Order: sequence, then structure tokens, then C-alpha cells
Amino acid sequence: MESATKTRIHWTDLPGHVRAAVEEILGDRVTAAVSQSGGFSPGTADRVRTAGGRRAFVKAVSPAQNDRSPALHRAEALVAAALPATAPAPRLLGSYDDGDWVALVFTDVEGRHPVTPWDAAELAAVFATLETMAAVLTPATVPAAPNAADQLRYDFAGWHRIAADPPADLDGWARSRLPQLRAAAERGLAALAGQTLCHLDVRADNLLIGPDGTVSVVDWPWACRGPAWLDSLLVLINVQVHGGHDPEPLLRARPLTADVDPADVTGVLAGFTGFFLDGARQPPPPGIPTVRAFQRLQGDALLPWLARRLG
Repeated sequence: MESATKTRIHWTDLPGHVRAAVEEILGDRVTAAVSQSGGFSPGTADRVRTAGGRRAFVKAVSPAQNDRSPALHRAEALVAAALPATAPAPRLLGSYDDGDWVALVFTDVEGRHPVTPWDAAELAAVFATLETMAAVLTPATVPAAPNAADQLRYDFAGWHRIAADPPADLDGWARSRLPQLRAAAERGLAALAGQTLCHLDVRADNLLIGPDGTVSVVDWPWACRGPAWLDSLLVLINVQVHGGHDPEPLLRARPLTADVDPADVTGVLAGFTGFFLDGARQPPPPGIPTVRAFQRLQGDALLPWLARRLG
């Protein structure tokens, strides 16, 4: 996927003391670094190789790139350190935090993002991985992780903010259904109870498919405790955004989502749709100029599915 930030810094842009800290974690001098595209952090995302041939993945950021990103790296460090070895995620080799710069060093996972529009075989592999992951991460391996409802409470109030100040280009169907959309999102928020550690940001650019077809789930800063089916529903949202399949038959076919109350599914979809459309009209955060366009893309893609479910 094309880089989503356009402003990402690289390994050579890091201060010398940060690079030295990473090399101490790796036990060797870094001799090569290749920046990776995709994602929305303006910090580094580099595959590195040491003089001795060791490979790793390094991500580092400071408030100078974005004032929220260091806190997200710190959150991810706590989650990654607590993931069991059986979780389909890169292992955290170490982290560095001087109060300004935060750097995370992971095992390097060979792989590529799934193709979009989604390929049927790759999608099946992703669902199978998420089903295994939900079993491994129930109960949640990070007891201090926030509840999904707490994590998403502000986001799922997007329709309330839209109703209070409707944008001029708001879809006509949505404008006529604002009370119903607000109520559905509230129902969705109430449906998010659970004790599974959920990734909460599963989409194509946070997945890697290895040469052997193994799927790895990367970038865990938003992890929270919620229902086992939540990450699978997020993949279906990504399918609706990028195309390739009708998400409804997939929703009914996968074991984690097949038996979920349809009103709960609709409510969660309403919550995310309101979040995307409300977020898209906000000023872009520092260092991440393209995130609003991506939110608008997702909101616009979800509205037809939501309308289909609400009738």
C-alpha cells in the first residue's frame, strides 16, 4: 500500500543516541535500513540489518513528528511485551524511551500486505489467523488494557457530533436517519464487552503475509479488551472499503461472527461509520496529512452497507 503519511522520517534522521540505543538492543551496528511504506505514523518504520547479518524492524518517534505518537509507541511496547509467543505477531526485542524519543525493536517478519481488492485465499488465511489469535488471547494477556467500550466511547459518539453540526455534504440517507444512527451506535458501544485482547486496528496495511502464507498482525497500540469477534468484523470493514467480496455472506460464514446478534453488528458498524465521517472533517493531525482522506474513504464505503442493514 502507498505510504499514508508522506512525511515519514527514516533511520538516518534519528538522533545518534537513539540509533546507539537500538544498536545496543541488537548487540551490533546497523549497516543498512530500508523504510517501509503504509501506516499512519510519521516516525521511522525501517527494516534494518546489522554488520553481522541480523535483521530487525525498528519504529521510533518523538513529539516533534506528532505529539500523540510517542504515547502510542509506549502503549504498544506494553502490549507487545505481554503477547504470548503463540500470538501471530512480531516479538518485541527491546524498547528505548528517554522521555522524548521512543523506539521499539521487533523481530523482522518477512512478508507483504494482502492485495486489495481482497483475494479470497488471503482473506480466508487472515480470518483463520484471527480466529486462532482470539483463542490465544482469551482471557486478555494484558490485564491493564482498556475496555473496548472505553477505548471507543468518544469515537462512537460521532453521529451525535454530526447531528449537532451536520456537514453540508452529509449523505441524504444519513441525514434522514440521524436519530436511528445515534441509537445504533449506542447499541454498538454496549455490545463491546468481552475479555479477549483485541487488536482494534486490523486492516490490510496492519497485516503481513509471509512466503509460506503465514499471517502476522502488526502495530498493536490500540489493543483493548473486547469481544472475540471484533477484529474479524474490522477485517470485513476493510473488505467493504477495498472491495473484492460482499461482506454479508462472509459475516455469516465465519465462526466468530456468525452467531453475533445482528443488531450488535449493525451497531458497531454504525459506530465506526460515524467515527470515520466525523473524523474526516477535522483538521489533519500534525505529520499525518492523509489520514482524513482515508477516514472519509472508509465512512463513505461503510454507509451503503449500513443502509442495507438498517433497511
